[in-house]
Amino acid sequence: MAVPTVPPTLASLPTSEESEDLLRIRHSCAHIMAMAVQRLHKGAQVTIGPWTDRGFFYDFDMPQPLTERDLPKIRKEMQRILKKNLPFVREDAAGEPYKLEILDSILERDPQAPITIYHIGTPGSEDHWWDLCAGPHVAATGDILPDALDLESVAGAYWRGDETRPMLQRIYGTAWQTKEQLIAYHRFNEEAALRDHRRLGQELDLFSINEACGGGLVFWHPKGAMVRHLVEDFWKSIHLQYGYHLLFTPHIAKVDLWKTSGHFDFYRDSMFNQMDLKPMNCPFHITIYKQGYYSYRDLPIKWAELGTVYRYERSGTMHGLFRDDAHIFCLPTQIEAEILGVLDLTELLLSQFGFHDFEASCKRKPPPRPCLQVNLSTRPDKFVGSPEIWDQAEHALKAALQRKGWAFAEDVGGGAFYGPKIDIKICDAIGRKWQCSTVQLDFNLPERFDMFYISDANIKERPIMIHRAILGSLERFMGILIENYAGAFPLWLAPVQCRLVPVNDAVMGYVSGVAQALQAAGLRVEVSSGLSVGKAIRAAEKDKIPVMCVVGQREASAGTVAVRTYSHGDVGCMLVEDLVERMAKASANKQPFS
Repeated sequence: MAVPTVPPTLASLPTSEESEDLLRIRHSCAHIMAMAVQRLHKGAQVTIGPWTDRGFFYDFDMPQPLTERDLPKIRKEMQRILKKNLPFVREDAAGEPYKLEILDSILERDPQAPITIYHIGTPGSEDHWWDLCAGPHVAATGDILPDALDLESVAGAYWRGDETRPMLQRIYGTAWQTKEQLIAYHRFNEEAALRDHRRLGQELDLFSINEACGGGLVFWHPKGAMVRHLVEDFWKSIHLQYGYHLLFTPHIAKVDLWKTSGHFDFYRDSMFNQMDLKPMNCPFHITIYKQGYYSYRDLPIKWAELGTVYRYERSGTMHGLFRDDAHIFCLPTQIEAEILGVLDLTELLLSQFGFHDFEASCKRKPPPRPCLQVNLSTRPDKFVGSPEIWDQAEHALKAALQRKGWAFAEDVGGGAFYGPKIDIKICDAIGRKWQCSTVQLDFNLPERFDMFYISDANIKERPIMIHRAILGSLERFMGILIENYAGAFPLWLAPVQCRLVPVNDAVMGYVSGVAQALQAAGLRVEVSSGLSVGKAIRAAEKDKIPVMCVVGQREASAGTVAVRTYSHGDVGCMLVEDLVERMAKASANKQPFS
């Protein structure tokens, strides 16, 4: 059996934000790529071309569509430009309509903003190109290694993300300081492709997406539905342990509810009709709150729901229908303790699914301790609520993070208008970061819905509302989960935990007894049929079954099974009662089988 190896990760490769040299290289490559495209394709107009975390891209308005076959020619032209060692020249500053629109928008925001142009080569020479840009760039094209540069793909993109504006063509590229870094990056991409949840979902028969029924709608097959059931069941049990009460709310409501909450103004273009499908669960939880009459002694109230939300989203922007939403209604003095409880719950849930590393999403350089970092966003220029309550809330969030022992990066002014928030990114097995959990304080909805509790002074006061999602969209989280494990789910999550492989029909009675013993212990088991032993073993490996047991006449006579695991291969013979006990214990404790 091929034992899985440690996959290549991004951990050893620097990002653009971590390396000023890489940022300059990638930003310069975007310009060089645009120069190459305009040389090869007359009439191509340039729009926007920024650096990204691991590379760069540029959007073009093309007279003829680009395809993947055009990329080698563009890369070759870029390499020719690199070898000429043309200087990048900064100039403090018509003909390019997209650039003129960008210029207008800059001056509209700040009439005194400095406007700069970067030239490649000497103006008037054959090898000259310029772009409206703030920089920074390398000194000359020769500072970029041709063998550390690659172009990756072509995609469509609307001008400024507006689907009513022209459709542009975007070329994605990557650039590194050394050839070895580029090779490592390609190895990572190969591993990421092997982990693609869409491919694994089909290969492992977990789910399907039928475009004829609607883009982005997931059909969960029995094995995928089992994994989802296990995720949801664990989510519910942990929330009940942490003092939450479960809710189920309607799928639709009159539009007046969404107007009161403000969701109508925000989601107007992605909602359906006058009796609207809910875009969020929050107003329904508030509706339940308003059915009661609470004093300060009743708070905090903690409600959680695995509920479906509906948004009429464009293709490519869908984030999933099913969300884990929870809301806490508490006193201002309870914020710190409740936030700390949410952080504890978040760590418990995510770590149980194999996510132990967190990363700050703020652009500021985060403090040390990269395994546990979060992003704290504070009061923006425009906000609701009093400055005093904001100060109290921000202090409570910081204090909770400090008590938790988590390092955090502060995004000053990055909070929502209705309250400060904590965002958490999870880092998967190959080093990719995913925005997952969020904790938001809300001073707005309690005001809009006239929520109150009776204080110890016997007067009405507004509760603080905490919005909290740990897994976010269940569909999106399941995709992350599949890719994190490369489809090889841990024992407790595996849709099939054990597959029994009989050597011949003579042992089928014994194998049936083994299957019944495993099932009686609450384990999920299958019996292979219709395949030779060799093919059955290979099929179990392909299906990434955690435990496989081969049974022949010798095992049947001895009351044993020959055990193989996906992680470690052949582990020898084992008594059936020992197998059942060890598997049941490992599954119940959410630990690997050993």
